[in-house]
Amino acid sequence: MNILVCVKQVPDTTEIKIDPVTNTLIRSGVPSIVNPFDAYALEIAARIKDVNPDSKIVVLSMGPEQAKAALKECLAVGGNKAYLVSDRVFGGSDTLATSYILSRAIARVEELEGKFDIIFCGKQAIDGDTAQVGPEIAEHLDYPQVTCAVEAVVEESRVRVKQEAEEGFHMIWVKMPCVITVTKPSFEPRYPSVKTKMAANRADIPTLTSADFTIDLARVGLKGSPTKVVKSFTPPCKSCGVKIQEESDEASALQLCRMLSGAHII
Repeated sequence: MNILVCVKQVPDTTEIKIDPVTNTLIRSGVPSIVNPFDAYALEIAARIKDVNPDSKIVVLSMGPEQAKAALKECLAVGGNKAYLVSDRVFGGSDTLATSYILSRAIARVEELEGKFDIIFCGKQAIDGDTAQVGPEIAEHLDYPQVTCAVEAVVEESRVRVKQEAEEGFHMIWVKMPCVITVTKPSFEPRYPSVKTKMAANRADIPTLTSADFTIDLARVGLKGSPTKVVKSFTPPCKSCGVKIQEESDEASALQLCRMLSGAHII
């Protein structure tokens, strides 16, 4: 079983602040983490590997050189090999351009590591929340896809996927090769051991640039991105509500009725 997991290094959104003057993100001093949904995708891949010990997990990320730190975290919790896709000409790529770059990089990695049976992606990145890159990769590769998975089990030549839906869950069987995007499951990602962390820190992570695989440069970067950000802003804070706390629930309800009646709402 040959598995690929696409991951992204993102800013920790719990630490992000907005510049009140420019309405832009203040990135200085904000720590970077592995996108949580990608970490869940890696955990599901690792669980498949637990059942099929001969499986191999390759981790792929597109980003700057510092993204190698995220890849090493992934190697410490189940990944066997990692590749970074990085080039200045990729800067400013939107989801369409990013998915195109990744699809071409995947084709190159398959030349080195063999054909992938399953490609896992997180449902979305917490810094963009578009949920577009995974499905777009599937379209570029012409692979079947299942989104919002919380569980994936290999059954011979297909994968049984438990998909989260609004009304519950769907059970879907998909033939390999396929693309599966992962949302938050009922379990948490495993922790690395001291031994696996040390091994991951020593790992050599190759960097793939635009010169390493066939790509149409007109479809990458800002010029290859149809999405344009017109404006970003911080929504105004709403004023606090009125708290009604009388001696009893009945008295509170009566006071609420008086206030609503006085405001001609009821």
